Amino acid sequence: MLNENNVRRADATPHASALIEGLRDIGYSLDTAIADIIDNSITANARTVRILTEVFSEEPYIAIIDDGDGMSEVELVAAMRPGSRNPLATRDEPDLGRFGLGLKSASFSQCRRLTVISRRSGGTSVAVWDLDDVARRNDWAIQLPDNLPEISAIDHLGDSGTLVLWQKLDRLEGSGSFSPEKRAELINQRVAEAEYHLRLVFHRFMEAAKPLRILLNGRQIRPLDPFARKNPATIHGPDESLTLGGRTVEIQSYTLPHHKQMSKAEWDEIGGPEGHQKSQGFYLYRGNRLIIHGTWFGLCRHSEITKLSRVRIDISNQMDADWKIDVKKSSAQLPPLVRERLKKVIERIQDGSKRTYRKRGQKLVDQDRLPMWHRIQAEGQIRYRPNVEHPAFAEFATRLPEHLRREFFNCIVLVGASLPVEALHADMAGSAEQIVPDRVDEDTLAQAVRATLSVLMTARKSIDEIMALMKDVDPFRSAWEDTQRLVETTLEVREDE
Repeated sequence: MLNENNVRRADATPHASALIEGLRDIGYSLDTAIADIIDNSITANARTVRILTEVFSEEPYIAIIDDGDGMSEVELVAAMRPGSRNPLATRDEPDLGRFGLGLKSASFSQCRRLTVISRRSGGTSVAVWDLDDVARRNDWAIQLPDNLPEISAIDHLGDSGTLVLWQKLDRLEGSGSFSPEKRAELINQRVAEAEYHLRLVFHRFMEAAKPLRILLNGRQIRPLDPFARKNPATIHGPDESLTLGGRTVEIQSYTLPHHKQMSKAEWDEIGGPEGHQKSQGFYLYRGNRLIIHGTWFGLCRHSEITKLSRVRIDISNQMDADWKIDVKKSSAQLPPLVRERLKKVIERIQDGSKRTYRKRGQKLVDQDRLPMWHRIQAEGQIRYRPNVEHPAFAEFATRLPEHLRREFFNCIVLVGASLPVEALHADMAGSAEQIVPDRVDEDTLAQAVRATLSVLMTARKSIDEIMALMKDVDPFRSAWEDTQRLVETTLEVREDE
């Protein structure tokens, strides 16, 4: 073993200008950077967080203001120190911090000048990191102005709380060659895109008994529950738990409603910018704060048939090392014990989504429901074939001369053999909910109604049974009001005859 007394040492303190520039490229986006600042507000017991943007002035800024506990100057200086907390240290339950880097690295990723103003017990403290100043001086010194910066955002800071101010928005302003109008447009677009992320990441805080309010330029944003728990058609799986390092991991699965069981606006919103297929999977929460979502952690593939499956996993802030939570709090890895447990339950987790689609698909192959198509599965292949015995086809065929009937049915078979399977597969994989039945005109629908009524009444089906069968299949289902009217008209004509 080396004798430490005989070991030479050299100062390896990093150059301030080099390392602090490196902190800018950890990988934050605007939405993850703002979320990291809000984490600090929640830890400081804030009930309201205001995000203000000024993008049209010569010196645009973004300000994040909370009404939390605030900090003394000593605490503020400590908070401005990179690596202000040891990630191995035990944190209080509400503490959403990780490495003590979030405030600085998140801010530097978006701006070159970070000003923090904090108030507590009537005292106001100010500290500034200016990367241009650090580059000139090449030391780890923050500025402590004696006078408050003259900025309108300070008016929103109350008697207690903290204002985080981002200026010199070089990462958001682009190359600098944009006009003020174009620059404002670009920044506003990025901020608008960040709103969805905030609604999702902090939805449980905004839904709490004492809700957190997040306001974006004066407008309160709404929480976005990725599990649609308030929708009565959502299927809630059983609560499960496992012990990891003496602490509990909680797991619950959800199966979202089919897209026909919610409005298009709700469906699109819960699917997010990338759609439902990429939003399926595990949703990992650390202290009620969403860390990562839309991943199966390599345990299975994203597929169309399982896109309604979402699984909530809850861990505490004392399990970061086990899950390898990163600085941005936007990625994690499954611990081996959890991975093995989830392998055993993932098939059941996905069964709910599969059942939802198969239940609706079963109507297509149920002989009592007037299928227009038959689903034929044989020799490892699946084919869809038009049902030539459908009332609309069969009734019309009886009115054709004998020599034309075979050619008529040949035409139907040709339609089935020409089904654009590749195109359908591509569309289903991308946005299945956008695929809808084609519309039929009044004359075509009337012919189908008459033929169906004739066949089913001959089979001694009651009107109630007939209406129930027709309501479940297209083209009647997608034009139900017109179908009901045509049924009534047809029955009246039959009575008159």
